[in-house]
Amino acid sequence: MTPIETTELRPGYTISRVLKGGWQLAGGHAAVDRDKAIAEMGDYLRSGITTFDCADIYTGVEQLIGDFRRRTIAEGDAALLAPLKVHTKCVPDLQKLRTLTKRELQETIDRSLARLGLDRLNLVQFHWWDLAVPRYVEVAGWLADFQKEGKIDLLGATNFNTACMREIHDAGIGFASIQVQYSLLDNRPEKSLLAHCRKSDINILCYGTVAGGFLSDRWLGVAEPRGALENRSLVKYKLIIDDIGGWDLFQELLKTLRRIADRHDVEVADVAMRAVLDWPQVSAIIVGVRHGGHLEAHSRLFGLKLTDRDRADIDAILAQKAPLEGDVYDLERDQNGRHGRIMHYNLNEDKPAA
Repeated sequence: MTPIETTELRPGYTISRVLKGGWQLAGGHAAVDRDKAIAEMGDYLRSGITTFDCADIYTGVEQLIGDFRRRTIAEGDAALLAPLKVHTKCVPDLQKLRTLTKRELQETIDRSLARLGLDRLNLVQFHWWDLAVPRYVEVAGWLADFQKEGKIDLLGATNFNTACMREIHDAGIGFASIQVQYSLLDNRPEKSLLAHCRKSDINILCYGTVAGGFLSDRWLGVAEPRGALENRSLVKYKLIIDDIGGWDLFQELLKTLRRIADRHDVEVADVAMRAVLDWPQVSAIIVGVRHGGHLEAHSRLFGLKLTDRDRADIDAILAQKAPLEGDVYDLERDQNGRHGRIMHYNLNEDKPAA
């Protein structure tokens, strides 16, 4: 297998450039075989994918990763865990944004520590649902306090737009990364966020790189889906496809990616992911799968080198897209809009502490 590429978010803090996403393992998706999921975490680590992504609101996922860590230690293989970095998120519930206290936030961080079985969280990525509740700088400051106390190594952000990132930066709070939706379909970060991140030494961690599976051979030549889609992830990315030009343009993009894939003997998804990994300021992509079987694909990804011709072909089709409205995540923040109505906002409610 081709070695997995790595990068540093900060000196001494090394991650793999593919992160194992945890969202597909959360409650609300199809049934998850816990023993199989835990065993496959070991497979990913051994392959060189040493960074896992999760969140306090991904039901059961922090606990699942913690159980993997505890089981690995109990089996006498603690050395396997040495390179592991677990990136979680701090996502206060929408209904609690106005009343959230520092003590409640600390309880959330302590809950993540207990679930994951860690003395210090590797990276905590902060998300704030409603920018009309202007407490996000204050609450980010509390996370910085917890960082100083040793509960957190690095701080990151999730889905803040450029104006908010500048506001938090100007308050003296240092983020090592921001996790945003960034793909061949969605280039909103290029409007202004990338320039701010470059100036402020903030790494980009990308989700949605294969658009929930739409950017794959599975959808090439397929008629536009009608009616209910398989999961909320597909609903989310189908809205993006509609907004940038519709199904016909999307099919032209897939045909272009397939021609490039044929030149390199890889898959459409490989080309879509490699293209994003090659973009400036992108440190890593997050790939979420319910169960394994993708390790060979990840190896192909890091053996793939796109040519100038490949990139020109991609750029030519992307030039035909209609631009998405707003900055990063602005569409999704509109709770009454097409994109915001499908979001789930209060996912920490009544969750057990471990």
